[in-house]
Amino acid sequence: MRDTGTVGRPTAEQIERLFVGSAPRLTRGEIAAQAGVSPQLAQRIWRALGFATPADDTPAFTDADLAALRRVAGMLGGELIDEETVVRMARALGQTTARLAQWQSEIMIGAMLDTSGPPSDAELAGVLEASRLLLPDFESLLVHVWRAQLAAAGTRLLANTDLDADMVPGRLTLAVGFADLVSFTQLARELDEQGLAELVETFEGRASDVIASHGARLVKTLGDEVLFTAPTAETAARVALELVDAIRDEGREVRVGLSYGPVLPTMGDVFGTTVNLAARLTAIARPCTVLVDPQVAAAVEGRDGLAVQRMRRRPARGLGMVQPSVLRRS
Repeated sequence: MRDTGTVGRPTAEQIERLFVGSAPRLTRGEIAAQAGVSPQLAQRIWRALGFATPADDTPAFTDADLAALRRVAGMLGGELIDEETVVRMARALGQTTARLAQWQSEIMIGAMLDTSGPPSDAELAGVLEASRLLLPDFESLLVHVWRAQLAAAGTRLLANTDLDADMVPGRLTLAVGFADLVSFTQLARELDEQGLAELVETFEGRASDVIASHGARLVKTLGDEVLFTAPTAETAARVALELVDAIRDEGREVRVGLSYGPVLPTMGDVFGTTVNLAARLTAIARPCTVLVDPQVAAAVEGRDGLAVQRMRRRPARGLGMVQPSVLRRS
């Protein structure tokens, strides 16, 4: 590791200089004027990205911030998108990258530092130097993966349109699955913080691998629960059964609920009665069991390797009586 000239503990200024380049020199009014946008829009974009609003007379913005805001002004000037769309895009970018940055930082710290005690100044300097060396490659990979994810999202949308010719813009017809880790509350009491973190990471990692391997989409993770969608009921059914097996191989149990129908995609998430029904089916499923709604049951009946067994009708909170079926391998 080469000497960066850092003596002692890295400072906030050194970290900012590494990741964002030049030091802040522009106030909010100055950056808005030089970029050609209103101060109000600049403030809305900054807040949407997840950053605190500085005082009017505080130099808080860098040359890189100015270049980015000029790009926004150019997009608005070309009338490709309006201001509300810009703010919504900024919020999506801010929330996603904030989680990504925090996650990557935790991975680097866990890999390079002994978390059993406080790190030394030299160890912190080592993390900063490793970040400097890896930053260009991570940046390139980030752009590549983002473009690949855009292509995947567009392909999924096209496939959904082909499957549902009557699809209303803004709504999709999808299979929705919830997978819930059994006895998580008890496990949380029994494990220490490190053990609990490893449990959650293992569960989310295995679930993510299984979902991606079938071309489905992991919508979100909630610690002991994952939400996923698939273009067809059959795909969701195969994901669910493999997920039960994969988690059982880790010595844990999971239960899954599946439903199929219209959903409302918003901010990368999905909402609607179909999502609620999948959650209710998960709540009444037994460990290592997959429960499905009538739409999924009808779609997978007779499919190779799949079988369903109808159960008695059950009450589901907020949805009245539902007719679940147990999904199994034939």
